[in-house]
Amino acid sequence: MSDNGARIERLSPRRRGTVDYMRTAGQRSNVHGLVEIDVTEARQRLQTIEAETGESLSFTAFVVSCLARSIDDHPRVNAYRDWRGRVHVFDDVDVNVLIETTVQGERMGVPHVLRGANHRSVRSIHDEIRTAQESPDPTELPRMGQLALRLPGVVRRLVWRLPQWFPRRWKTMAGTVAVTSVGMFGQGGGWAVAPTNYTLQLTIGGISRKPRMSDGAVTTRAVLDLTVTFDHDVVDGAPAARFVQRLRELIENAHGLRS
Repeated sequence: MSDNGARIERLSPRRRGTVDYMRTAGQRSNVHGLVEIDVTEARQRLQTIEAETGESLSFTAFVVSCLARSIDDHPRVNAYRDWRGRVHVFDDVDVNVLIETTVQGERMGVPHVLRGANHRSVRSIHDEIRTAQESPDPTELPRMGQLALRLPGVVRRLVWRLPQWFPRRWKTMAGTVAVTSVGMFGQGGGWAVAPTNYTLQLTIGGISRKPRMSDGAVTTRAVLDLTVTFDHDVVDGAPAARFVQRLRELIENAHGLRS
């Protein structure tokens, strides 16, 4: 359908679901931290692994592995507060990642939950991401799901209240933490700040070359722009800062990547 040269298209049910998610997430007490992390060592080790094996490991899988290990050391960030004011702290780190794949002939980012990431290797996480990317349509919904997306918006948005009402149900459906990679859609540095319904979300931005002190001399290093988002209703500033420091240490030391 067109009008005076403009094309008018219907909003897809999936897009309505995204709108519902963002509107609900915007009502949370989210705090965003913009962090720069030196990933020179990690990228060099990834290149070495590719040269030795002929296969490149996913950078996102590496970050997910570091995230899960950091949460093992600071489990209070892997928690949700329910409607009774109780805090549910989960042992398993179930990471919801944004994966670029083909849906109905188009390349787009879709969610996929990596279960128990804190008990898995980078290789295991990488293999599951690759399998999800090669799936024909990992977001195909059953008929009941399709009908649910056609309900009035005020009813549809109730599902995104699950983290505040029933944390265990939210864990089963959507994981406990989220990672989204804006950097996979472009080149160069830069941050992205997005609302979220998770207590903790990492948004992987771009990687740029910047001067940094290394071994007493100024050298050019690969620097990752990373946004760390917390729900301040669950996580206070000091625990959040300690978690970010541990995450930085693991990423900069190329945790999980053999020498």
